[in-house]
Amino acid sequence: MFVLNGYEYVLGFLLACSLIPILALTASKILRPSGGGPERRTTYESGMEPIGGAWIQFNIRYYMFALVFVVFDVETVFLYPWAVAFSRLGLLAFVEALIFIAILVVALVYAWRKGALEWS
Repeated sequence: MFVLNGYEYVLGFLLACSLIPILALTASKILRPSGGGPERRTTYESGMEPIGGAWIQFNIRYYMFALVFVVFDVETVFLYPWAVAFSRLGLLAFVEALIFIAILVVALVYAWRKGALEWS
């Protein structure tokens, strides 16, 4: 039936991956309670009444601080598979990891000098 042998499993996997979220969203829409009044549409924050508008402008430093955190957090996650397979990789992989860490240190020093790590 298929020209490429073995890809029917991939097609089945893609169909299952597509159908599961559709079925979950459909079931939640059918089973959820409907209605609700105006209180359901209000903003809930620790049981207190909301004061002011929800659209306020945040300082860009919060975004920059979060972005730097996410970048370094994701980059350090890449070191975990290397650490798990360290004994099988050899000296070349160790040198590559040192270069990777050196690039991260240079980026951290750059962010520090630019003031991206200052919270105030």
